[in-house]
Amino acid sequence: MELSDGLLLQVGNGEQWCNRWKHPNEDVDRSTSPSVLRSVARTWKEGLLNRKRPFVGRCCHSCTPQSWEQLFNPSIPSLGLRNVIYINETHTRQRGWLARRLSYVLFVMERDVHKDMFTRNVVDNVLNNSRVEAAILKVATDVEAAPSQPSHEHKAVGKVKQKARAFLQEMVANVSPAFIRLTGWVLLRLFNGFFWSIQIHKGQLEMVKKAASERKLPMVFLPVHKSHIDYLLITLILFCHNIKAPHIAAGNNLSIPILSTVIRKLGGFFIRRRMDEARDGRKDVLYRSLLHAYTEELLRQQQFLEVFLEGTRSRSGKPFPARAGMLSIVVDTLCTGAIRDVLVVPVGISYDRIIEGNYNSEQLGKPKKNESWWGITCGVFRMLRKNYGCVRVDFNQPFSLKEYMDTQRSRHIPPPVSLENALMPHIISAQPDGQFEEQEEEEMDREVPDELFRRHLINNLAKHALFTANKSSAIMSTHIVACLLLYRHRQGVVLSKLVEDFFNMKEEILSRDFDLGFSGNSEDVVMRALHLLEKCVNVTSSANRNGEFTIAPSQTVPALFELNFYSNGLFHVLIPDVIIACSILSLQRELMTESAHQPKDRSSLLLSQERLIHKAAGLSQFLTNEVAVAPPCQTIYQVLNDAVSRLIQYGVLYVADEDQEELSSSPTEEPWPKKFPEPLSWRSDEEDEDSDFGEEQRDRYLKVSLSAEHQEFFIFLQRLLSPVLEAYSGAAVFVHSLSQPVPESDYTLRLFRYLLTRTERGVAAYGESATHYLVKNTVKTFKELGVLKERRENRVTVLELSSTFQPQANRNKLLQYILSFTLL
Repeated sequence: MELSDGLLLQVGNGEQWCNRWKHPNEDVDRSTSPSVLRSVARTWKEGLLNRKRPFVGRCCHSCTPQSWEQLFNPSIPSLGLRNVIYINETHTRQRGWLARRLSYVLFVMERDVHKDMFTRNVVDNVLNNSRVEAAILKVATDVEAAPSQPSHEHKAVGKVKQKARAFLQEMVANVSPAFIRLTGWVLLRLFNGFFWSIQIHKGQLEMVKKAASERKLPMVFLPVHKSHIDYLLITLILFCHNIKAPHIAAGNNLSIPILSTVIRKLGGFFIRRRMDEARDGRKDVLYRSLLHAYTEELLRQQQFLEVFLEGTRSRSGKPFPARAGMLSIVVDTLCTGAIRDVLVVPVGISYDRIIEGNYNSEQLGKPKKNESWWGITCGVFRMLRKNYGCVRVDFNQPFSLKEYMDTQRSRHIPPPVSLENALMPHIISAQPDGQFEEQEEEEMDREVPDELFRRHLINNLAKHALFTANKSSAIMSTHIVACLLLYRHRQGVVLSKLVEDFFNMKEEILSRDFDLGFSGNSEDVVMRALHLLEKCVNVTSSANRNGEFTIAPSQTVPALFELNFYSNGLFHVLIPDVIIACSILSLQRELMTESAHQPKDRSSLLLSQERLIHKAAGLSQFLTNEVAVAPPCQTIYQVLNDAVSRLIQYGVLYVADEDQEELSSSPTEEPWPKKFPEPLSWRSDEEDEDSDFGEEQRDRYLKVSLSAEHQEFFIFLQRLLSPVLEAYSGAAVFVHSLSQPVPESDYTLRLFRYLLTRTERGVAAYGESATHYLVKNTVKTFKELGVLKERRENRVTVLELSSTFQPQANRNKLLQYILSFTLL
């Protein structure tokens, strides 16, 4: 969409023309309206934003300090951004008229990709692997339980070996450099048709390229998974920068005729989405050994791997919990000495709008459609008719897996504390909020067996990599606009106010060391975002507001689901502050109840910082299945303490014993505070133990600012979590109906229908609380919390109320615990 003096906004039922405000470069005299003055000031400030952009993607200084220092130099952040799909003659070795016309062809032909880069004799090497040979012999022995002659056993082994070879033929990739070149040209031309840009940071790619050329080690790329084109994006970007294309672990749901051949030639290899059990109900030893040996062979031949830790595309806009299956094979390969080291590269990916459009059909409870040629063809034609905005891909600094493992071995990795042990005493027995911390310390003192240590290490690695990839993912304009419309201006807002809040949110994001996936004047960027979200917003003109437009989110369930999907792209940025804001609300209610002489309002309440942090830690644990607040190497208490300190610097909170006159809010304060803290450091557990956090902070008492602007920001933070808490409170009410054991699939479906009915009838304040992913998360959390007990009956999972929650009083306590954090 071309943005000029007349901006065409195609929203709602028709086309509306929006005229820009006075151009910021024009002279402004004293009689100029305040809105124009704010626009000019905003534009002047935006010219400085590029200098303040943080460089995201550094590896963890605590877990991999040597990798942190290597492959990086101070000039890398200044290399800036590049649009991958913009190609002209300067990107080729040729010049002149013909080179300009053939720039894409010349660029593709000059890329360094050839057959010698990729694998040789993979199938034979895998079949001769000792692990595979042992598995073949075991399976053959199981088939021929009592062979009467040696020839029978030999025939059984031969049959199993043929079966193993057939498995491999279905699994392995067959990379074709010529096909990669052809696909590169097609994608460059195709992506130019429906993306405005695909941005990468040249400094990040410089680190990856340097590691690939100097280290001579296999690399494992671990991206977040948001769209089907994630595979193509990463391969295309690496191809354009002369970095070897990775072998991609793809689900066998994509193994359909013709498409499977295309995927294999691009480096994809197919694995079962569920490989724990064979058809007869036992573990498929043969398949697992083949996958392990094939992965080991790829790494031994120094091939690059691409693994999606989430296992499937995110349907919520937030990353799914990490699954460490493929990653565990990589770790085992390193531990056995088959390879000397592996470089791990988390990758963040952000879209203005995903090509799948939305996942509303699945969020409305409909089953996922299987991939087919017809679906793919329709999808391509649908894509060609639309524009999907911008894409940003962030490659994190490669770090040594061997260094990470050595660092973890030198530390004491405690076994994870179950959600039931952590929170149940507080919910049911009304123990102090810090009770679960003592239980955690007791668990830390126990010896961890080697196998349990291995599992914890791999799980922590997967969580850390996914947290890092998500943290490096840029925030897109659609994320900010959707978030503001849902949780700050749900009843509607004039365009100028939306632009002003958009600008303030940009500063908020940059101050927290997150980067933006867009640039340009805020007015133009907001208009582009509204164009991309056109089906989810309503635009009306306001004659009494100088002809400005009013924008409001559509209140239909599909529109709310879609806006929530994009809003969740901002969720991880603000979640520590959000948890603190909701915990303050809960603590205020507790203090009001405990006080013999109830105060007239909450503003006079003194909030113990120690008690607040412990309450927030409990809420963080309760939301484990929704968001990761901190990486495994950092304590949740330090993250929450940093959030409190940040809110104090903003003025939303203040220390009660400070000078009240200095802390009082003046009527001329900015709508959002502009005092931002220094970037947060990544502290290790050891650093946390040595810190003086306990001595300095535990005795402080806090108050909430009464400033209207601070209260507005405070409520905005609480609203961000409201749909999640509303889903959990609805699930807690629904638990009362569970009078007898029910299959888990039936229970989930009934719960979903219950929440959706509340939304359709207007009982629920937040329609997006009924998404199917939230329903599944509530069931999972309640099982981990000990509310629901599961057991297997005829290979079907059945749910029933645990003995602890049979009494109605305990179910009521669970509901009250959730509601205490909710903004009513």
